[in-house]
Amino acid sequence: MAFVEPVTLSARGVKIVPLTLNHEAGLRAAAADGELWNLRITSVPAPDETYRYIDTALKAREEGHRFAFTVIEESSGTVLGSTSYHDILPDVKRVEIGYTWYAKRVQHTHVNTTCKLLLMTHAFETLDCNVVGWRTDNFNFASQRAIERLGAKKDGVIRGNVLRRDGTMRDTVMYSLHKGEWPEVRAHLNYLLSRPRA
Repeated sequence: MAFVEPVTLSARGVKIVPLTLNHEAGLRAAAADGELWNLRITSVPAPDETYRYIDTALKAREEGHRFAFTVIEESSGTVLGSTSYHDILPDVKRVEIGYTWYAKRVQHTHVNTTCKLLLMTHAFETLDCNVVGWRTDNFNFASQRAIERLGAKKDGVIRGNVLRRDGTMRDTVMYSLHKGEWPEVRAHLNYLLSRPRA
């Protein structure tokens, strides 16, 4: 049995389901909202790369080191984006959350916080993880702020460890949250989601 099994998670009008090839058209449309593939610091697929993006994610699922999900608006069934557990380490009960992107129209809404809360709850309370981690480009300041807003702690920077889509060398900022920190973070995220949005 795999450490991460297929699961559907939902809250506040957002549903996270296992990624399949049936989501190709929806992901293509979500990425087109803002032409997200033009951002050099993200892994969003260009329209002609969407099939390969999904196929790569499904192969990584078979290999056990990544489990990709599609994020869907429950009321309409519209695909909003994608997110994953990755760098899955069953022996130490650690997963990272990443490969996350959303259509521009739902960025800076409750969607990202809701998805992270769902994935963190599943990781800590169902998978019994000891640690949940995140990593992001050193120039992706918006992502760093979003991760820090979740309550994760900065572990450090791995210098020059991966290439960006444009071929430049990336420094990677690493974050983590430990099991003992989770109850306070869970309460804080629920508080953030319960506040009226401006």
